Amino acid sequence: MNGDLRHPDRDPNRREFVAQKQDPFGAILSCIDSRVPPELLFDTGLGDLYVMRTGGEAVGPVVTGSVEYGPMTSGTPLIVVLGHQRCGAVAAAYKSIRDGKPLPGNLDAIARALRPAYEQAVREGGSDPVETMARAQVELTAADLRSNQDLAPLVAKGTLAVAGAYYSLDTGKVEVLAGAPTRP
Repeated sequence: MNGDLRHPDRDPNRREFVAQKQDPFGAILSCIDSRVPPELLFDTGLGDLYVMRTGGEAVGPVVTGSVEYGPMTSGTPLIVVLGHQRCGAVAAAYKSIRDGKPLPGNLDAIARALRPAYEQAVREGGSDPVETMARAQVELTAADLRSNQDLAPLVAKGTLAVAGAYYSLDTGKVEVLAGAPTRP
């Protein structure tokens, strides 16, 4: 946030260290937006994060399986669903659903996946329904992952935290919306 970047784990020694085995401390599901690369936002390096990126953090079986991979195969203790300010995918889905006009091609699959967040945003109201929808998408996706049949037992045991977070393009701040990990 303040520009004090450390750029850890990005040198040839780290590459050699993780070449044979990985042990990321977190899995991040974030948007495809070019302004929101998790590895850079969290100042991490090679082997630190599993990262999945989809338009508006839309999920389906392959994405959910990808998110499950770290916690279920190597005990990755943290999943973060990361939404962001001024999300173009959410804005397009909002307008498409509101106007009843499908998006072209497979973009409409994103809008369909974001419909529950749209419905929640409409119920909540607010001055900026697209931002409300973006935050709702994060919270709904994190809640779905937290209650997922394979991840829920890990959450219940306390070996996995599933947090929803929101990145401000204006300030660089990441706000935890739900599911903040507890300290031991």
